[in-house]
Amino acid sequence: MRRRTFLQALNLGIVSATCYSGPGYGMSIVDFLDKNNDDNELSYHRIQQVNFSSVKLKYPRLVGKNARLDLHGHGPEVEICYIKTDKGAMGWASLRGSKRDAEQVANTLIGKKVSELFACRIGTLDDRHIAFDIALHDLAGVILQKPVYALLGKKKPFITDYYSGMIYFDDLEPTDKPAGIDRILEECHDDYKLGYRQFKLKIGRGHKWMSSKEGLQRDIDVTKAVAAAFPDCGILVDGNNGFSVDQFIQYLKGIHSVDLFWIEEPFHETVADYQKLRSYMQGEGRSTLLADGEADPNPALLKELFSKKLLDVHLTDIEGLGFTNWRKLMPELKKLGAKASPHAWGSQLKSYYTAHLAGGLGNTVTIEGVTSTSADVDLSSYRIKDGKLIPPSTPGFGMTLIKKL
Repeated sequence: MRRRTFLQALNLGIVSATCYSGPGYGMSIVDFLDKNNDDNELSYHRIQQVNFSSVKLKYPRLVGKNARLDLHGHGPEVEICYIKTDKGAMGWASLRGSKRDAEQVANTLIGKKVSELFACRIGTLDDRHIAFDIALHDLAGVILQKPVYALLGKKKPFITDYYSGMIYFDDLEPTDKPAGIDRILEECHDDYKLGYRQFKLKIGRGHKWMSSKEGLQRDIDVTKAVAAAFPDCGILVDGNNGFSVDQFIQYLKGIHSVDLFWIEEPFHETVADYQKLRSYMQGEGRSTLLADGEADPNPALLKELFSKKLLDVHLTDIEGLGFTNWRKLMPELKKLGAKASPHAWGSQLKSYYTAHLAGGLGNTVTIEGVTSTSADVDLSSYRIKDGKLIPPSTPGFGMTLIKKL
């Protein structure tokens, strides 16, 4: 019998009517002891190797422009690290930051007990090791034979809506013979067949790729066309800071009959501009969520915007902020009455990491989907059901490396 199991059995007769009222926020003694015993279990493993590699992800189609950037291509080559212990456990994940930065601190992990680097109730313990943050979560899950959402305290995960984040300006491609709005509808149809019931439409064509007037009208026409073709789906829009507040209000006037699920980054966030937008929306009876914080987030400004109820959804990237830092941020968002939806664009790995963050902590309004295939990693254990992303109950993040390391 493992030490953890033995201690749970020993205490079984006294825990049923007793609750711990300290840092566990009302958890039962058995849950509290289980968390501590999990950390004890981690202490039996020492880091033996830290290595680096990459995995290739492939999108189902070419992803085009947004308001600021040109073609996004066919899929990324994602730098990863994999960490092995002296007991043979192995965890892996994409890096937070660059491989070069990670290599400079990798040796500081060697020989350490996993419990010196990671605690189930917190995550990664030292900011120096943030590059390995997600891999340490995976490793802890593998050692403890638990999915990551269970490490966060949820035996059965919260299940969250899942949107396609891959609807870009593909109506403008190819440049010598643009496909038009029909291309956008085809892509939405393809994503609908995959199980998505929310679509995020990129808007802001007039910022860079079309004249201001023509771009605005195309944004309006695309939004109305998708809403009409998929009446059972939620519509999200993302301006990538390609509008002024007045231009964006003109866009909203053009789609007055469309009930948007959320509005993302319509312009560079300021208190004054969001006050103007919120006031307009309230006057029109729109309850659409306002989401921001992806691009170059300013934590102090974001906190002010959420405190003043000018924003509803926090978007900072799951890797950019870090999994552990997201665990710290989530309770603060709850206090502010704000929701989360960590940015995950670029890599389906990030979508799946977010499924565990949301699965363990809740408070996540929807998850960004980046549909991909890979010959390097098995992505098949995650499912889309009724427009929601279902994470697997297998250890760690439940993704097996196929690539020979």
